[in-house]
Amino acid sequence: MPPLFSLHNSSILLLTLLIAGCGAPSDQQNQIDYNVSAPKASGGTLINAMTGEPSGLISMIAGESASSAISSNIFNSLLKYDKNLELEGDLTESWQISTDQKTITFKLKPNLKWADNQPLTSADVLFTWQAVTDEKNASPYASDFLLVKKAEIPDPQTFRVTYAQAYAPALDSWAGLQILPKHLLEGKDLHTTAFARKPVGSNYYKLDNWKHGEHLMLSRNANSVLGPAQIDNLVTRIIPDNSAQFLELMADNIDLMGLDPIKYSRIIPARPELLKKLALYKELGNSYTYMGFNLKHKPFDDVRVRRAINYAIDKQEIIDGVYLGLGINIASPYKPGTRWSNPALQPYPYDPAKARALLQEAGFNDSNSDGILERDGKPFSFEIITNQNKEREKSAVLIQRRLKEVGIDVRIRAIEWASFISRFIKTGDFDVVVLGWGLGLDPDQYNIWHSSQQAPGQFNFIGYNNPKIDALLEQGRLELNPDKRMVIYHKFAEILLEDSPVIYLSAGYGLTAIHKRVKGIDDPAPPAGIGHNSQDWYIPQSLRRNEINTQ
Repeated sequence: MPPLFSLHNSSILLLTLLIAGCGAPSDQQNQIDYNVSAPKASGGTLINAMTGEPSGLISMIAGESASSAISSNIFNSLLKYDKNLELEGDLTESWQISTDQKTITFKLKPNLKWADNQPLTSADVLFTWQAVTDEKNASPYASDFLLVKKAEIPDPQTFRVTYAQAYAPALDSWAGLQILPKHLLEGKDLHTTAFARKPVGSNYYKLDNWKHGEHLMLSRNANSVLGPAQIDNLVTRIIPDNSAQFLELMADNIDLMGLDPIKYSRIIPARPELLKKLALYKELGNSYTYMGFNLKHKPFDDVRVRRAINYAIDKQEIIDGVYLGLGINIASPYKPGTRWSNPALQPYPYDPAKARALLQEAGFNDSNSDGILERDGKPFSFEIITNQNKEREKSAVLIQRRLKEVGIDVRIRAIEWASFISRFIKTGDFDVVVLGWGLGLDPDQYNIWHSSQQAPGQFNFIGYNNPKIDALLEQGRLELNPDKRMVIYHKFAEILLEDSPVIYLSAGYGLTAIHKRVKGIDDPAPPAGIGHNSQDWYIPQSLRRNEINTQ
């Protein structure tokens, strides 16, 4: 589940007190019965935390999960997914697709307004499309919208797009593009504008305060196009270390966080006082962790080397040791169990003998018997970089040990998120990364794998280039028949597995703890996950931090 929330000026003092009072819960707090039923009431403050601070809140430019997690509370798209993962209107009242499947006409809801009380019209939608497709903005999402041959606004309520050919992920793409205000951004450089840190949106919340390195604070937007949210204030604290986040959760200073498997499976269940106040949720996410090669660096341009490393890594060891079995060994970049995940594919088995044979075939030998392979007089040595994420760091340590056994010397460096993205990912200055991909619902992965998507800031930062993959991705975008699309993406996954530009480490579960003071959460979660209705969550007045009823 993505990070959700933030806050309001009246809550700044509350937040300060919470941060200062990061100690053990009081006896009064331990005596509160959080399971008691209470009437639904609006108000209160919800606090969460995230490890990486957003680089900005224009997500089409930032292209990162930290940005979209916050900005999704501030901005709307034309469409959105409901709890059953069916498309419904967000800014849009209705939409119509032409008989030739090439034109979509969106009709906006009446009387839409931005948080600054200015009207939100189809001109804003057109402006956003122009911005995401403007090459000077270098948006990693541009490819979806460059396929639009013509965009027009017949009137302030109507936005119409026409594609050169029918485009299968079209509606999904419009569900992912956050609409920006033309009246505040026209003529501005989206990479440098102050708007990225002081946005004006149309969704449930607006940004009140952003203190660099500490927190972002959101409050309810009175002009929300979807009506009011139940919780008044949302706070997202920036806490880079997950262990520090967990201390804050235990001390009652944050209300929810994603858990690692040890905390989910062992620590919380072993402590009755935590189970009294924390509810645990588990759901298979639409994401995976991987080890990716910089294919522009030798020797990773050699498929034999990539396959050898794939055989040398014991993925089940990572799943069992790092994730305590709360993960799935995968062979394709799709959620297991969906129609897009090719059931005929099997993950690379752990086979160090095969790894050594492939490395020898690629010209590597241990000529000086020091345990490290060489080729052309150079030892096989490289650095794995990852962000400050304990599971990824632990995974890298296990990878390091297994690769040493086949003669490869590996160093590990964990880097703070903003520096990790700006200094290494966007510049391509790395050998190998351990990262994760969170995927959309449509199977199209053109932005990640197509050879055209390698510019700084785009998602194919590993430099993958395979004409067969390019052709399949192009074909898949134009095929409207879901059965035929499935065949295309099954073949795409098969070639990708053979090519090994990345090594799939695991598809993991989303493990979340939410304080029981927060009510209105669907359990069991629907297909869209527990966070699908976070605007309807509420905190009974008697359970709010600054209103605790001690009677």
